[in-house]
Amino acid sequence: MSKPNLLIFMVDQLNGTLFPDGPADWLHAPNLKKLAAKSTRFQNCYTASPLCAPGRASFMSGLLPSKSRVYDNAAEFASDIPTYAHHLRRAGYQTCLSGKMHFVGPDQMHGFEERLTTDIYPADFGWTPDYRKPGERIDWWYHNMGSVTGAGVAEISNQMEYDDEVAYTATRKVYDLARGNDNRPWCLTVSFTHPHDPYVARKKYWDLYDNCEHLMPTVPKMDYNNHDNHSKRIFDANNWRDFDISDEDIKRSRRAYFANISYLDDKIGEVINALEATNQEATILFLSDHGDMLGERGLWFKMSFFEGSARVPLMISSTNMASILVTSPVSNIDLTPTLCDLAGVSIEEIAPWCEGESLVHLGQGGERTSPVAMEYAAEGSYAPMVSLRYGPWKYNRCTLDPDQLFNLHDDPHELINLANEPKYQGTLCQLQAKSEARWDLEKFDETVRESQARRSIVYAALRNGNYFPWDYQPLQDASERYMRNHMNLDNLENDTRFPRNK
Repeated sequence: MSKPNLLIFMVDQLNGTLFPDGPADWLHAPNLKKLAAKSTRFQNCYTASPLCAPGRASFMSGLLPSKSRVYDNAAEFASDIPTYAHHLRRAGYQTCLSGKMHFVGPDQMHGFEERLTTDIYPADFGWTPDYRKPGERIDWWYHNMGSVTGAGVAEISNQMEYDDEVAYTATRKVYDLARGNDNRPWCLTVSFTHPHDPYVARKKYWDLYDNCEHLMPTVPKMDYNNHDNHSKRIFDANNWRDFDISDEDIKRSRRAYFANISYLDDKIGEVINALEATNQEATILFLSDHGDMLGERGLWFKMSFFEGSARVPLMISSTNMASILVTSPVSNIDLTPTLCDLAGVSIEEIAPWCEGESLVHLGQGGERTSPVAMEYAAEGSYAPMVSLRYGPWKYNRCTLDPDQLFNLHDDPHELINLANEPKYQGTLCQLQAKSEARWDLEKFDETVRESQARRSIVYAALRNGNYFPWDYQPLQDASERYMRNHMNLDNLENDTRFPRNK
């Protein structure tokens, strides 16, 4: 059986509730809507952890943070943990990354044979939170509400500059793959940083949402004291008291966020257009690392198990999977076994420790009954938090807080905590038992604290004296680019042309 080429689009902080069955009708996203029409769409896909580095490490490894040890945005992704890039490369694939994956540590490849760009975020331990100092705000890298009050229009920004480069290098790579200089199947991962805040968009895309009816949240801002304990911690971590958020700030932020979805749609379209223009076929996956609360109940960004933060879009366009909507809850840790399944690699044989499950059978009309698990042990938390999504239920547990139990079928906005309702004690006890069987929260807390303490020492030491950064430096050998005197000009021009001159 021939192995399919694999084209993976990952975006950053995209709220899955905006993808009830592909992009919402009112979003200006023609390329993603075209992709959705030929994809298996997963309505209830969840991140393994609602933060960039742990969510991405879980997506790449098929492991929850408690197993990968990528607890936060400054936790090392160990080089001995196999990723889908390792599995596919071992099976004969070319593996290439263009864009962000937020690898922390000296290994900046994790199975990719080629990496086309540097990352947008640092690779060292500088962003390590500290559970020994609950409530401490680290001003120089923690989120604050300036992303909301500063929302608006700009023609260039740090993030636009990055994603423009990601799309350019990915498109160039697609053309290069078409030249056929390597006959192996390929896996190209194209990973953008939008629509992650700051909420700044080009006017071209901003103007698309001039009369948008979705610029205010469905659930309005709540009084601080009416929030659950963890939400209060997020508010405090985001320094909310130093900002006065107006309705106009909210509208501008959400408008820019929607505009950046359209910006991404254009960038993804550029890569897909190159694929189609060169007559190449590929299985295409589209997903995000986590969501964004977008002002719902007054919360912004991520770090929460609420739907806006934890639920992400997922679409898979494969000849082995039907164009259907799957409503069963799934996780981004399921992507590594899914990619292996699509490539004909048995994950059970080579990596039985993988915690994810292949989704291919769901795109063939199959069923799934196992719960989906989430973890969070990063900034804004004082102890690890865990969650199970099982059928209509979401059950959240933390040693510091009262349990939370929501019925998402009846209460999609998670406004009614049923944990103390006598009618639901049977369900609560069942989910408590499943959660306790999976997690020892005291042990989890110990390992997180030890990791934080170790990294804090290493970071402080390495910043003294001669400092050699781990940030990835893209390699370019100028002597092998374009025309050089060890090349035959006629051969070069024909070999780099697609289609070639007969």
